[in-house]
Amino acid sequence: MAKIGPAIVVHGGAWNIPPEQWPPHRDGCLRAARVGYAELKRDVSALDAVVVVVCDLEDDPTFDAGVGSVLNRDGYPELDSGIMDGAELRFGGVVGIRRFANPIRIARAVLEDDRLCLLSGEGAEIFARERGFQECDPEALILEPERAAWERHRSGNFDLKEKFESSNDTAGAVALDGEGNLAAGNSTGGTSFKHPGRVGDSALPGCGIYADNRYGACCCTGWGEQIMRLVLAKGVVDDLERGATPEKAARSALARLNRFESGRGGLIILTPTGSAVALFNTPRMAWASIGPGGERVPE
Repeated sequence: MAKIGPAIVVHGGAWNIPPEQWPPHRDGCLRAARVGYAELKRDVSALDAVVVVVCDLEDDPTFDAGVGSVLNRDGYPELDSGIMDGAELRFGGVVGIRRFANPIRIARAVLEDDRLCLLSGEGAEIFARERGFQECDPEALILEPERAAWERHRSGNFDLKEKFESSNDTAGAVALDGEGNLAAGNSTGGTSFKHPGRVGDSALPGCGIYADNRYGACCCTGWGEQIMRLVLAKGVVDDLERGATPEKAARSALARLNRFESGRGGLIILTPTGSAVALFNTPRMAWASIGPGGERVPE
C-alpha cells in the first residue's frame, strides 16, 4: 500500500480575534505549519514535528502560550502543555509551569518517561530541571499588552464572558508522518485573570487533545471548562471510530459544546488518510493546514 503523504494542521486559538490582530494570528499559524511540514518531509516523526510547531507558537508573542501568555488573577503566567502519541497512546503533560518558556518540550519528556503522564507546578519544574531544561526569569514571559490587560481586569468588574472574549489563544497542532503515525499537542497560558492554579483542557488527554493512529487526532481550543466536561477530543476520535467523517465528527462535537451557554471553542482534526478539518463556533479561529493537497488557511 502506498504511503499517505505527511500532513499537519495548526491552530492558534478560537475566540473573538479583533480585525487588527487577525493577520498575525493567521500568518503565525501558517508559518508554524510550514516549519512543521518541512520537518515531516525530512522524515521527522509526528511527535517531533508537533513539538517543533508548538515551540514556534510558544515563541511567538501573538499567541497565549509561552512568551506573551496571559496573566492570572495574581499577576503572573501559569503555563500548561500536553502531547499525545497516536501509535502507543502515550501521553505527557505539565500544568502550572512558571519558569520555562517552552512547556511542550517538558511535556514531551514526561511522555518519554514510562512512569509518568502528568506533572503539576513545582513538581513539573523539578522534573524539568532534572532533565536539563533551561529556566527563564518568569518576568521574561510577560509582555506589556498582557500586563496592561491585567491592570484593566484588576481595576474593574471582570466576568467570565469578558475573559473569554479577551483572549483564548491556545496554540496546538496535529501531525501525520510518513510512517502513518499521528500526534497531537497543545500549549496555553489559559484564560485571562484566571484563578491561580486553574487548569484548563489543553494539557489533559481526551479533553484538549487525543491521538489514535487507527482513527485520528484532535486538538481543541476555547473555553476549557466546558471542553473538559465533555471530554471533547476523545469524543471526536470515538466518532471517527464509529465511521463518522471528520467534518461530521467536528460538527457533532460543536453541537455538544453548544449544550452550554458558554460552550465556545474550536477544534482541528487529522485522520490516518490525511483528511484535515478545522471548525469552530466562535467569531474566528486561527488555523492553517498543509498536506498532499497543498496549503489551506482561513480568509
